[in-house]
Amino acid sequence: MANVSLQHIKKVYPNSETKKKKKGEPEKKSNLQITEEGVLAVQDFNLEISDREFIVLVGPSGCGKSTTLRMVAGLEDISGGDLLIDGKRMNDVEPKDRDIAMVFQSYALYPHMTVRENMEFPLKLRKMPKDEIDRRVNQAAETLGITEYMDRKPKALSGGQRQRVAIGRAIVREPKVLLMDEPLSNLDAKLRNQMRAEILKLRQRINSTFIYVTHDQTEAMTLGDRIVIMKDGVIQQIGTPQEVFDHPANLFVAGFIGVPQMNFFDAELVKKDGKYAVELGGVSVAISDEKQANLEKNGVQPQAITLGVRPEHIALLGDGAQMLHGTVDVSEMMGSAIHLHVTSQGKDVIIIVQTMDLRGPNQVSITSGQDIAFTFGGNVVHLFDRETGKNLEA
Repeated sequence: MANVSLQHIKKVYPNSETKKKKKGEPEKKSNLQITEEGVLAVQDFNLEISDREFIVLVGPSGCGKSTTLRMVAGLEDISGGDLLIDGKRMNDVEPKDRDIAMVFQSYALYPHMTVRENMEFPLKLRKMPKDEIDRRVNQAAETLGITEYMDRKPKALSGGQRQRVAIGRAIVREPKVLLMDEPLSNLDAKLRNQMRAEILKLRQRINSTFIYVTHDQTEAMTLGDRIVIMKDGVIQQIGTPQEVFDHPANLFVAGFIGVPQMNFFDAELVKKDGKYAVELGGVSVAISDEKQANLEKNGVQPQAITLGVRPEHIALLGDGAQMLHGTVDVSEMMGSAIHLHVTSQGKDVIIIVQTMDLRGPNQVSITSGQDIAFTFGGNVVHLFDRETGKNLEA
């Protein structure tokens, strides 16, 4: 049982560059802020994690997610702020005394040891009684479905089996907090899907709090109770998978969460007869009542905006005055759906069309170079400030 609290956590790496700058003036390099202290890899990170919660840190490479995880593990010093586990400050506590376990991307198994010996090793270091070691190892092996591989060495196992062993070696310790650093990134797509399901089953069987790091937003959406989206060392949004999908806080989150990513258009937010509408390409789209209320509450003024619409929320229709027009560049068959890449409004727009919608007596065929018309409703649009990228409804 463990509650984890990260309060104003900061990580600063020394700046090896000697570039001169004015005193007190921050710099930007590789999108990370540089101060007199050094390069800010993680800035003012605040997160409260409940007991047995599954938290996923997600973001592009270099955003600070693995650095944050390593600070929780004690593998990186904390430059500022406080890390508390069950109310106890852990900043200066040795990793072995934090009651945590970590699963690495590279498995980190001992090649000269069998599966059983790998899993027993952390318990033998604690000088645990043999019968307790056997109980824990056998139980973990059964939970992970690796009982039949206990006498093999890592080189005789597949990638998925090695990852199960690495997870087993972590859970036999029965840690308060289980940390996972991109554990599935070395697996192929089919194995990743299988292992995601295994991790979901695992979290129901053990009493640990999970902190999981990935750059794959599909993993984040399927595994996390809550997702922490990071960019350049700064938290962009914290929320449930559905919250961040339905109500992205800014343009970065909107573009990062969702496959394929959200479409963005240059548009105008206007107000006529006290009602907001969006205008683009000669088309006016009325905003839903819920969004009208949010914009009114925030006192949003008519302005140039970035309009976001997810590919699955765009509908193909016959030609008409209130339709947007575009030309199909590429058609990708995905089985149950077709992903159309369309040039419209000077941008690449992705439209998802269900294949069943193209079948039947009025079967439609879509080919490259074809002109099409499409539209979307005012209940599915996302409105972002063109300068700051902030969601105008937030």
